[in-house]
Amino acid sequence: MDLTLTPQMAAFRDEVRGFLEASRNTYENGQPRNARDWQAKLIEAGYAARTIPRQYGGFGAEPDVLKARIIAEEFIRANAPRGMAGQGISMLVPTLLEVGSEEQKRRWIAPTLRGEIIWCQGYSEPGAGSDLASLSTKAVEDGADFVISGSKIWTSTAHLAQMMFCLVRTEPRAAKHEGISYVLIPMDTPGIEVRPLKTMTGQAEFNEVFFTDVRVPQANVVGGRGRGWFVANTTLRHERGMLGDPNATEARLGQLIELMKTESVGGERIIDNPIFRDRLMQLQARVYSMKFNGLRLLTSAVTGESTGLAGLVVKLQGCELNHQIAALAIDALGELGILYHDGPHLRAKGNWQRSYMFDLGLIIGGGTAQIQKNIISERGLGLPREPSPAKV
Repeated sequence: MDLTLTPQMAAFRDEVRGFLEASRNTYENGQPRNARDWQAKLIEAGYAARTIPRQYGGFGAEPDVLKARIIAEEFIRANAPRGMAGQGISMLVPTLLEVGSEEQKRRWIAPTLRGEIIWCQGYSEPGAGSDLASLSTKAVEDGADFVISGSKIWTSTAHLAQMMFCLVRTEPRAAKHEGISYVLIPMDTPGIEVRPLKTMTGQAEFNEVFFTDVRVPQANVVGGRGRGWFVANTTLRHERGMLGDPNATEARLGQLIELMKTESVGGERIIDNPIFRDRLMQLQARVYSMKFNGLRLLTSAVTGESTGLAGLVVKLQGCELNHQIAALAIDALGELGILYHDGPHLRAKGNWQRSYMFDLGLIIGGGTAQIQKNIISERGLGLPREPSPAKV
């Protein structure tokens, strides 16, 4: 693909830059003053939900690799917040666009894009994490409904969510990969209990969720009954892309560079220290590699080709790189890097400390690094499967 910018693309860059300059009073330090208002403004201008059809609440533009790259570059340059992301917008919406019914698309996509509905993902269970297909939460048919019983764990934002997309076993006699359905569940349905799980960040981002005779219409099944494994893998593909978003990582690198320019030791800027500068340059090279791999993925999306190995490495590389960027920030802060609660010397409101701990967890969440390496080796490189343990 020819990546040379035409006069039309240069004009588009000026348009994006002008939008951000005119909007400076609506965001500060990479954060919007009002998230929903900012999201609505971005959708209207075509800088969020850009290629989602208008009838579902998006901007309705045709995919364009260069315009997508220009938007990303200008938002990073201005340290401006991108559109909302998360499990609903980044994972469920593209899944519904691919396999949802027309009624499901019209009902759920637009309010999700606007930030009016928060979603959580009901996948992992106490006995079925990495082996997701072994899940045991069951849904028994009762007229036009399913009655769901069981539990989920490590459910991010369940304590805040209005809706959950959830995997349940609807066909108990089918093979384990074939007996699963993907169901949309209102979180205020009677019989649902949410118990927060505090993590090493000191916050409770994760939860346990218990279902006791929870009644959900069968019309809430996405992609057809018993096809949940196929639909779930569609969602997982988008989750890996969200967790390894190269634009978010490049923006974080920019924040790290600014930190290293302002923090000093013995009167010397951290960025002028050759050891720290060498570490920064190594990370910068990897961020640029992710950036160009992202362009490869955009091209595949436009042409309809499989992303292949390029898509499989995103989650592994992105999560590990984000954690290493936060680690360099903590080291650059020196003794201030160990601060974790409010105080006069805390930098960036403690975001680097929280990122360092949270990103370490993301190397495990969404499919552990070990699982990701198996996926890359088996599906991407065609290597033989890892041998099963010998039976005694």
